[in-house]
Amino acid sequence: MGLNIADLAITTDAFEANGRIPDRFTVDGGNEQPRLSVHGVPADAVELAIVVHDPDAPLPHGYTHWAVYGLPAQSGDVDPGAGRQARNSAGDAAWMGPQPPVGHGDHRYYFWVYALSRAVDGEPGREEFLDAYADAIIEQNRVVGTFSR
Repeated sequence: MGLNIADLAITTDAFEANGRIPDRFTVDGGNEQPRLSVHGVPADAVELAIVVHDPDAPLPHGYTHWAVYGLPAQSGDVDPGAGRQARNSAGDAAWMGPQPPVGHGDHRYYFWVYALSRAVDGEPGREEFLDAYADAIIEQNRVVGTFSR
């Protein structure tokens, strides 16, 4: 089955797509979690997952800032409390805003939403999730923000 990316969307009013993420959402600026909304959820989705990842981090697999599984397969504002938060790259089951190395240039932060055909067991890390559930991704999409220090 081919991957459909035409309908599912994730948006935020916290920043413009491909724009700079405001300081209040960063570790140094208050670590506020941006509000996210999802639209166009496929009718056959069982649940949603959201993963926020910085591929520009100077680590072999980048840096995962947030992962949440078990979100209801419905359009609307995302309630982080409605799912199970997994550990980020710092080892915490919580939102961790951008905090790239000083002088490292712009980092891109991908806010991925995945519509899944089966439920995710437990709270896998990003790599484990993608390896174990790649075949269950009905549709995916992302919004990207940038930040540098």
